[in-house]
Amino acid sequence: MADLTFSVEGNAESQTRITAKARQFSIVIDEPPTLGGHDLGANPVEYLLASYAGCVNVMAYLIASELSIKLDKLTIKVDGNINPNRLFGKSFDERAGFKQINLSLNPVTDATPELLNKWLTEIKNRCPINDNLLNPTPVSLQLS
Repeated sequence: MADLTFSVEGNAESQTRITAKARQFSIVIDEPPTLGGHDLGANPVEYLLASYAGCVNVMAYLIASELSIKLDKLTIKVDGNINPNRLFGKSFDERAGFKQINLSLNPVTDATPELLNKWLTEIKNRCPINDNLLNPTPVSLQLS
């Protein structure tokens, strides 16, 4: 199968807000008032966590189907902590990104613990966002 290409493009509407287009969808990204924004959308790191949950959700149901697991319900919780000092240029002792991200899955199913462990291993192995978070990805940041 050939590579799939995904893209978004956006216009800054203020110092903290951008509206991005992904296919026919508008995505409003803003900061809460505590970070100088107007709270008109989730902030960038919240979107990163949401995209992780979304990707895991797709993979969870796809792999459950492959393994004949019936999911009656699935709850996904993702959180992470960031030290804002680098973001605000106050200290460069810690990284700017998440120190750790925690994702937990709570499936309602009658699958055995052994089958659920296989399911979880496959999700970890096949989720593209999980792969990007765990492994360095070449990134080009440039002026155009």
